[in-house]
Amino acid sequence: MSDTLSATVEPLVETVGVAVSNDLANPSPLTEISLAVPGVVLVIGLHGWFLGRISRRFAQSFKKVDSHTPHWRVNLLMGLTVAALASAHLIETFIWVVPIWYLGLTDTFRHAYSFTLEQYTTLGAGTVTLPPGWSLLGPLIAISGLFTFGWTGSVLVYVMGELSKWHGNDDK
Repeated sequence: MSDTLSATVEPLVETVGVAVSNDLANPSPLTEISLAVPGVVLVIGLHGWFLGRISRRFAQSFKKVDSHTPHWRVNLLMGLTVAALASAHLIETFIWVVPIWYLGLTDTFRHAYSFTLEQYTTLGAGTVTLPPGWSLLGPLIAISGLFTFGWTGSVLVYVMGELSKWHGNDDK
């Protein structure tokens, strides 16, 4: 880079870096919302993808179940389905954990994960808090958790409905 261009660009980069740093230290509500809304959309979109795959896998496996299928195999299928649903939530929460930790909003990765899980599950225990300027992030994380847990509940109703039909036809 030429000296003239370098002399022009470097102060601009430094100014932008200071502005971004200041905005992260004391963000406006618009900054918080602008950073969180894509996270909400990403979490809910990823959750839809996970639920589609999990539901499809359950349906394909359950087609093979008949009156001669041992109960333990059906129970295993249900257990694996529930484990997959829980795993989906744990994976999705990393969408929140990584930026919270990377931006230094908590001291440790563990605290970032604890804060995220408290908000995502709407537990709201508040054992880990973010800096004062980040008070909107917790409720926005909770919105993503409310949507995804509700959606997961509907899949569990479907799974339990199928299992109930099988148990109702059980002549053993």
